[in-house]
Amino acid sequence: MQLNLNAISLKWKVFAFLLLFCAMMLVILWLFQTVFLNDMYKFIRKLELERVINTVEHELEVSDLQSLIFRVQNEHDIMITPTRDFIPPQRPWPEPQPGRGNAPVFEAITETREFVLIGGQTISLTFYALISPVNATVSTLRMQLYFITGIMVLLSIVLAIVIAKRVSRPIEDISRGALKLAQGDYDTRFAGTGFQEIVGLSDTLNTAAVELGRVENLRRELLANVSHDLRTPLALIYSYAEMMNDFPGEITSEQTKTIMEETLRLTALVNDVLDISKLENEMERLNTARFNLTESLLKISMRVEELLAGAGYDIIFNYENEIYVNADEAKLDRAFYNLLINAVTYSGESRIVTVEQAVFGTRVRVSVTDNGEGIAVADMPYVWDRYYRSGIAHKRAVTGTGLGLSIAKKIIGLHGGSYGVDSVVGRGSTFWFELNL
Repeated sequence: MQLNLNAISLKWKVFAFLLLFCAMMLVILWLFQTVFLNDMYKFIRKLELERVINTVEHELEVSDLQSLIFRVQNEHDIMITPTRDFIPPQRPWPEPQPGRGNAPVFEAITETREFVLIGGQTISLTFYALISPVNATVSTLRMQLYFITGIMVLLSIVLAIVIAKRVSRPIEDISRGALKLAQGDYDTRFAGTGFQEIVGLSDTLNTAAVELGRVENLRRELLANVSHDLRTPLALIYSYAEMMNDFPGEITSEQTKTIMEETLRLTALVNDVLDISKLENEMERLNTARFNLTESLLKISMRVEELLAGAGYDIIFNYENEIYVNADEAKLDRAFYNLLINAVTYSGESRIVTVEQAVFGTRVRVSVTDNGEGIAVADMPYVWDRYYRSGIAHKRAVTGTGLGLSIAKKIIGLHGGSYGVDSVVGRGSTFWFELNL
């Protein structure tokens, strides 16, 4: 069976890499301490010879030649003789013994240079650096390397296992948690430790788990609330239709009107669901043109007030000057209408809604204020979500579908505007949006 390298766990990959690194270090150590030792020794002797020549060149004018030669020979083991008197030095060496092979052969590096003495006299000096055999040194180092290699291999295996486990364990824990998260357990929490990147990944996954859990709760609420809004009109339509079927001679205009109103409510709900789906998938495009924003807001306010005249609602519109903006008028009308209907729904016993248009520099702000029960601070960031409920039972709107704020948020976002809500519990809420003039 062929081994898939990509399927190897991180722990074993780290283990293998550390062992490979240790092996490479040992190979380099062996090469430099045995194979290249003689070459390195010759190279160093050449460098020493060059340094001695430079020293003699600089000190010959101020030092006695004999004392200088004697000092250099003692310090660097390099002989210096006049060229005419040069005789290669002979070092005593034991005679070859039977069965022990020949005596080692000494090598030497020589260099001849001419120097000018005080008074203009020229002298030629030969520098002689002896290269001693390093066979015994190599044998000693090789024996040491055997022990060093054994110790390093053992320590590297232990260290590789410890490091591999330390690196892989938090990632394995995160992987198991991510699998639970993928299976829908949004209460999973991640506690990465040991490395900054793992801690950052854990924090990111914790945030994702919280957001996914919130989205899942919103999805469940959306299904429950849409089902609630669908069940009521469907039940009314069915009951009235059943009554009309059982008593065809007793059909009244109130019955048919109720059926038509509930059908319109269902149609509006379906249309809102389709609209928000299009906005979220960026299927809607803006048809921008310059128009009178003030006039448009005033018409919508008057139309809603007339629609709810029988219920005693009062809509007040405050503005100083008429404002023109370059935007998609139909979509902005829809966003403002949704904010207005939301304020009407939660206006409380006062049934008063205030609309205000104000200019701040190069931006215009449109705000809609109700005098209802208000919104808790913890709930305000989520009121723009679809069918979000602030811990209270779902309230069926006077008109609308419950998706209005989410649609308004999407429309304002398409225009590059900003939006928000200010609220005090028990005193009402103000929903607003701003656009560039």
